[in-house]
Amino acid sequence: MPHNIRYTLLSLRDLAVSIGPVALLTAALLALTYWWLDPNPPQRVVLATGPAQSAYDEFGKRYAEALQRYGITVELLPSEGSSANLELLRTGQADLGFVQGGTADIGYDDEESIASLGSLFVEPLWLFYREEAAQRLNHTSTVANLAELKGWRVNVGTAGSGVPRLFNTLLDVNRIDTRQIQLSELEQTPATVAFLNGELDAVVFASAPESLMVQMLLQTPGIKLMDFAQSEAYSRRFGYLTPVVMPQGVVDLAANIPASDVRLVASTTSLLTSAKTHPAILQLFAQTATGLHGRPGWFTRAREYPSLELSEVPVSAEAVRAIQSGPPFLQRYLPFWIANLIERMWLAMGLIIALALPLSRIVPPLYTFRIRSRVFRWYAELRDIEQRHESNNPHGATPVQDLLEQLDAMEEKVEKIVVPLSYTDELYALRNNIQLVRKKLQRKG
Repeated sequence: MPHNIRYTLLSLRDLAVSIGPVALLTAALLALTYWWLDPNPPQRVVLATGPAQSAYDEFGKRYAEALQRYGITVELLPSEGSSANLELLRTGQADLGFVQGGTADIGYDDEESIASLGSLFVEPLWLFYREEAAQRLNHTSTVANLAELKGWRVNVGTAGSGVPRLFNTLLDVNRIDTRQIQLSELEQTPATVAFLNGELDAVVFASAPESLMVQMLLQTPGIKLMDFAQSEAYSRRFGYLTPVVMPQGVVDLAANIPASDVRLVASTTSLLTSAKTHPAILQLFAQTATGLHGRPGWFTRAREYPSLELSEVPVSAEAVRAIQSGPPFLQRYLPFWIANLIERMWLAMGLIIALALPLSRIVPPLYTFRIRSRVFRWYAELRDIEQRHESNNPHGATPVQDLLEQLDAMEEKVEKIVVPLSYTDELYALRNNIQLVRKKLQRKG
């Protein structure tokens, strides 16, 4: 190996050893920070949705497809609906879930353990009834208000959906005794089948218009949708309700379905999350929500949702940033995992670098000390040889020949010392001093 390459490698090795303590300390701090901050999200999350073929089920599939692009697997957990989803969040069986405003019993304790990613869309209360039942029971083809349902067979959905709670609230403010109506709590699919077969007179859903059941019933002959003429009054009485209008012809313009505007009451559905869910997961879901729910629909205009208003629990800070500002700057140019790592560790990394910079000042003197110590440590032995020769005690003095042999052995070892070229002057100075001591021993020997 050429000498210049050898000296270069030697210098790099010594430099690496000198930097080692600072580098190890910096690496240890980074590892500790990574463990403490836990910047990268889990690759699997559980999303509580709703019954099969419901709007929650459909949106859950869209979220799963969107997050799959980031390497996140979204496991969809079917449920009865809002109330069931809230319970799944409370018990830790789900990380996120769709919950409709006013349909679940959200208490003060939930504000500490559950957060919202914003209101995603409105879910009208759909009250479909059979035109034949209206003729038979009320001698009219339409139902104008809830009081006209006395004596009817009405399905309000399962308790886990939250609809019975909401519907009973509306009956209560209308001073209608629930015993005057034959209420049932069948699941959505069997209830729809029974309704179409004439076994039920009316069914009540709380669902987004994307629900397949809603789409089908709106276009089924003989089935009508109740017009909530008092929708504005309901919204004034209950903060979680809002009046909406389904415009004439919005379902089918060619067939003019519906034939006229239909007034409805609706609540907003939020995506709730456990407080333990990783912040990066919340960020991805909020970003996805902007794309999925920001389009115009039957009851909303473009970019009206997701909304940070009408939330029954505090809105997550991650959701606020994602909805108001869009994707973070780094995510626009870097892969998600890299951008997320930098975004969540940049402050800690800056502090570590600020600490490492002053520590790095010890590297040059440490490097110099390491190189010079190879030379200077021999001066102690050289001085010892010289002092033993000059001892005034003739009985304890070491014979000159023994000292010369010791000096020769030391010189042989010194000749094998290799130092960077910039320090060779000190090595040659040591060799010259060994020669001076040898001449001194020989002169006085």
